[in-house]
Amino acid sequence: MFNSLTGIITEKSAQKLCIDTHGIEWEVNSPDTSIQSLPPVGETCRVYTWLQHTDALMTLYGFASEGERSLFFDLLKVDGIGPKGALKIMGAVSAPQLVKILDDGNLDALQKVPGVGKKTAAKMLLQLKGKLSLSDDTSGRAGAASAAKSPYADVIGALVNMGYERKNAEQTVSRLMEGLEKDGEFSALNQSAREDALFRKALVEMAQ
Repeated sequence: MFNSLTGIITEKSAQKLCIDTHGIEWEVNSPDTSIQSLPPVGETCRVYTWLQHTDALMTLYGFASEGERSLFFDLLKVDGIGPKGALKIMGAVSAPQLVKILDDGNLDALQKVPGVGKKTAAKMLLQLKGKLSLSDDTSGRAGAASAAKSPYADVIGALVNMGYERKNAEQTVSRLMEGLEKDGEFSALNQSAREDALFRKALVEMAQ
């Protein structure tokens, strides 16, 4: 399936981007924030894509970074938010800002985002608070999480999948690593064994 498109931008408009790839022009639905961050019409760009395929339609969605696409997928997990609603939300507030609002549990700020009502905001906090982390550099618009790039990102991900908040998991792993990096026995282990040892220690600490 499509992972990304690289081509020349032929059109930019509200929530729509057109890209020419060697004579084939693709119409891509995209958040306004993504569109604004991409190069101007006539220049080459890469967008990370997702194809929605149903019996009634096929719609291609595109994002300026993998982190934005991951955030889009996370929004789709919330009951009541579909692809169009997710685009509207992401077009009104940058990905790092939205992650911060959710992590802070700022219900008032969340309800002010276009397309988000009181009930949807509450569902978003319940589903996503503390569980989001942008997975890559989002063109300098603030903070892709460094833990997502660390050699122990899989450990953090495993803890999050068990229900622990991402911030707590990142802080715990970072704190444990400060001590383990000075441990000769730990350093002598291969990567898989280090991850297993770190996961077990983190699990014990977070369960207290």
